[in-house]
Amino acid sequence: MTLPLLILRPQPGADETAARARALGLSPIVAPLFTVRGMAWAPPPAAEFDAIMLTSANAARRAGAGLAAFLGLPCYAVGDATAAAASDAGFTDVRVGPEDGVALLMTMEADGVVRALHPCGADHITLEPAEMRIARIPVYEAKAVEELPAEAQGALAGKAVALLHSARAARLFGALVSDRSGITVAAISPRTARAAGSGWNEVAIAAEPRDHALLELAAKLCQTGGQED
Repeated sequence: MTLPLLILRPQPGADETAARARALGLSPIVAPLFTVRGMAWAPPPAAEFDAIMLTSANAARRAGAGLAAFLGLPCYAVGDATAAAASDAGFTDVRVGPEDGVALLMTMEADGVVRALHPCGADHITLEPAEMRIARIPVYEAKAVEELPAEAQGALAGKAVALLHSARAARLFGALVSDRSGITVAAISPRTARAAGSGWNEVAIAAEPRDHALLELAAKLCQTGGQED
């Protein structure tokens, strides 16, 4: 028996992940933990920056017309999904960084970037590189749900696998779940796994911080009932 798979990331990424999950023969339940919306922001002069830094696809999707002045700059993006969103927004020089924001900064520094603009979420991690100046401007916010939808709650009453794409999602999911014993967590990174806490049936971490790697892990967990070989 294949366990149900909870997809908790915001839209439109949730539906994209669900489609890939179905292609793998899984049974996804889409239950976003956050509703994302754009924020008003005042773009600084593009001439002040060497590059754009994107750590979330939501920044590219929600920043709106304010990004237009920066499309000629190199855009450094964490992960394939963020890079694809950057390309859709009109960036032509998109450079995909490995792993996370820290690794992306190392790549940028190696490329000689000195001044970068970081359109980000209202809730974000502040990274302070030694050799680079970063201007962070919130361009979107993610409002947390107060409870899981009924279909998700029904799945969690038995055994299920939950995909966690971020540490913030992991903390919120843990707060919304009263009984963790039947739930297996598939986390996109060690940081996300740590944020999920303890008490779950199992916590497993994707081989790399990419959606496809997370789904490959989830496919194994859903088939084995939450116990990897």
